[in-house]
Amino acid sequence: MRGIVYLRRYWQLYALLVLPLAYFFIFRYSPMWGVQIAFKDFNFFQGITGSKWIGMDAFREVFHMQDFYRTLRNTLMLNLLDLIVSFPAPLLLAVMLFEARPMWFKRLSQTILYIPHFISWVIIGGIVYQLFGTQSGMINNLLDRLGLDAVPFLTDKTWWLVIYLLTGVWQSAGWGTILYLAAMTGINRELFEAAEVDGAGRFKRIWHITLPGVKTTIVTLLIINLGNMMTIGFDRPFVIGNKAVLDYSDVLSTFVYRTGLESGQYTLATVVGLFQAVVGLIFVLSANFASKKLTDEGIL
Repeated sequence: MRGIVYLRRYWQLYALLVLPLAYFFIFRYSPMWGVQIAFKDFNFFQGITGSKWIGMDAFREVFHMQDFYRTLRNTLMLNLLDLIVSFPAPLLLAVMLFEARPMWFKRLSQTILYIPHFISWVIIGGIVYQLFGTQSGMINNLLDRLGLDAVPFLTDKTWWLVIYLLTGVWQSAGWGTILYLAAMTGINRELFEAAEVDGAGRFKRIWHITLPGVKTTIVTLLIINLGNMMTIGFDRPFVIGNKAVLDYSDVLSTFVYRTGLESGQYTLATVVGLFQAVVGLIFVLSANFASKKLTDEGIL
């Protein structure tokens, strides 16, 4: 009876959950029915239920493919480098904006930093080729006018990796800054005032007050990023990558695209997707366990 009274009082808040729950049910839980394709010789015309069971044969086939191990290596490498380069960037930007005094400068900076997050990777890819293309790129045209040799930004593996990482920072850092700024605004201002009275400088206040104040947010985002080590977006490596750097740009998502959509081997593509999900879950649980042991912070 008490629960019914509570629901009647706050039914508007529960009504707001309808769309998010519907989204997760339709796009997250319902597709799990298709996981059984990984254990069947899937035939498009017979459907999931009519296809023949083959057990673990598809897994054995995938684990004997050289392309799978190459794309697995590239996925882990790019995600690890992204974690090292891109993860600290939003935190550094948030600290600088939090310490900025002029309000107009802070608002203008936030707006400029947020914009790249809403730009499609197709458009970003076009910008990258316009800037860094070997023959027609703006930077190489400028180097040519200065009498310097062109730099193979997008055809040399090392240079491509640098462009890939920097583009990712530019696209995602502003959005991540929102989370840290929201956490920083919740820190008690009296702590900063007391530290300033005690003679603590700006860097000491950041180190002893600001960063500890957002420790929970840092740990949560780190665990989520570690859980995504096996998953990587399709659009970014596909749009920026090319055949000259295929040894670095070919990742699990592009492998699934070629195997599933281009070759029609839906069973093998589902196997790779299931493998990513299971390993990602293990990464999340392991990172959460280690975080609780070391910092007493976690997401579960």
